[in-house]
Amino acid sequence: MLTIAEAEELIGQHLPCLPVESLPLAQCSGAVLRENVYSERDQPPFDRVVMDGIALHSAAPREGTRRLRVQAMQAAGDAPLTLASRSSCIEVMTGAVLPAGCDAVVPVEQITVADGVAQLAADASIEPWQHVHRRGSDTRQGSLLLQTGTRLAAPEVAIAASAGMARIRVSHQPALAVISTGNELVEPGEAVLPHQIRRSNVYGIIAALRCHGFQRVAEDHVRDDPEALQSRLRFHLDTHDVLILSGGVSAGRFDLVPRVLTELGARTIFHRVAQRPGKPLWFGVAPTGAAVFALPGNPVSTLVCLTRYVIPALFAAMGQASSQPEKIALHGPFETATDLPSFLPVRMEVDEWGRSWAVPCPTNGSGDFVALGGTEGFVELPPGPATFPKGFVARLYRW
Repeated sequence: MLTIAEAEELIGQHLPCLPVESLPLAQCSGAVLRENVYSERDQPPFDRVVMDGIALHSAAPREGTRRLRVQAMQAAGDAPLTLASRSSCIEVMTGAVLPAGCDAVVPVEQITVADGVAQLAADASIEPWQHVHRRGSDTRQGSLLLQTGTRLAAPEVAIAASAGMARIRVSHQPALAVISTGNELVEPGEAVLPHQIRRSNVYGIIAALRCHGFQRVAEDHVRDDPEALQSRLRFHLDTHDVLILSGGVSAGRFDLVPRVLTELGARTIFHRVAQRPGKPLWFGVAPTGAAVFALPGNPVSTLVCLTRYVIPALFAAMGQASSQPEKIALHGPFETATDLPSFLPVRMEVDEWGRSWAVPCPTNGSGDFVALGGTEGFVELPPGPATFPKGFVARLYRW
């Protein structure tokens, strides 16, 4: 069996890089940037007023002038006015250009205006450039704002807009097919017999994919029949970038998925990883170039393998820059008897000092998906047998 690290490396080597497309900025939330974004102008592009009040030359009050004639008003979006003299001031609004000849702003709370004259409060102290956001103090024209490989959330989309980009180049969303197999599965809402179980894994997989921003997701169900499986998998291999299967990958008589994929020309990259749960994980590549993740059918194994391998691989194929894994400390001791690396579901708890802890939520086996309710994800623990003490730091993988 492969180690977890070896499985990760092989997936990275064989999952193809997805193509690039140009999209309108409003459609890019959650996408992965595939070009650098540079500053269109200095930011701010002008000396910007940051408080409502009056703009003046700071030398005037230092020279004893405390009453100033209100020359005009400068609103945000208006072309800059020019101060007529140091005995004058210009009323300004937040966001406006600082008028030429002015170098400070006095907020409205420190002035009294009557009959066109602004009186400075006795305790008002005026320093050069107070309440002014200086031009270029955030970034200079031509500076790198966003680097290729960045996943675009609200701040990044706003930054791209500030750079004047109506469209940006991002990774094409992969076309995903989520496929369940098995004669025992019954759709939610349909009558279920005592010897049958609900078809739940696919819905969990689709929910996880959509939560991570993947929208091009189709789903299918195929019974444990070689001909039906071959027909449906051939169709999906021809029409999708990535297949995610649940079930049919162990060593039983009806675990047909690896054999059928081989018959369809798919190349097995690996089958079985030294981990618990999720040991029977299968990964391969079809002649069409489609990548195939065949996940174990037990629901805990399905979600763990999806989170640990599939979703990170999809983002890597989209060109997302790699990041350091999140780490967290165990809230209490946890004992494991397995000699394999293990994935332990956890919920999060914050103590009175604001520190986050991972509270172990072990399942009653890999079929106990109900125990996952309320968990944040899972931590990856080294092989045992061992007792991991409170404070043991492990990698955290969020659902």
